[in-house]
Amino acid sequence: MFSIHWGKFRRDLPPMRGRELKQNTIMINTKQKIWLVRHGETEWAVMGRHTGRSDIPLTNRGIMQAEALAVRLAAHSFSMVLSSPLQRAVETCRLAGYGERAEFTDDLQEWDYGLYEGRTTRDIRSEQPCWTIWSGDPPGGETLAQVAERADIVIARVAAVDGDSLIFAHAHMLRVIAARWLGLPPNAARLLMLGTASLSILGYEHENRVIINWNDLCHLSDLQNK
Repeated sequence: MFSIHWGKFRRDLPPMRGRELKQNTIMINTKQKIWLVRHGETEWAVMGRHTGRSDIPLTNRGIMQAEALAVRLAAHSFSMVLSSPLQRAVETCRLAGYGERAEFTDDLQEWDYGLYEGRTTRDIRSEQPCWTIWSGDPPGGETLAQVAERADIVIARVAAVDGDSLIFAHAHMLRVIAARWLGLPPNAARLLMLGTASLSILGYEHENRVIINWNDLCHLSDLQNK
């Protein structure tokens, strides 16, 4: 057995509290679910390069992944659809069948990696040993606290919706959203891996915010040998 003490991982921003995102056990809709979709594959994603604000298109495989998402999502009804305005998310959203319904918001853009944009972790560690995005804010880019502030804005928006929401965005952004949904410090997101074109679902168990499904890739099974 083991236990995790989240407090020692805290950096820059405490767990959510206060009036902005207060969980009221009488007023919250405990049947609400938030579906998170990471965009399809890009060339930089395959190479492990940090892809923040660079507007990289989907690969052919990424296009097929997005089309597979359309089948997976078709049977569900959503009250709100949000997407990052970066083309890899926009194209995934469109190919999944939600391009005309989506509202595009800068709050869902990927982390601004500043001077580390386009570089791999291995490359950065040649200059900064043991560096991770979760432990060292990128020079010239956003801090983790700033990314978490954007995540909190998105959470407040979807939490106010009467019904389920669907979000198309990016790996690090979605991971921070999940951590903040759970009320955890944002660097807890380092424990939540996401593959391209993955589907995850946030929701409730009774009045408690939980992860219902995470990094689900079963809709991509037919693409494994392509």
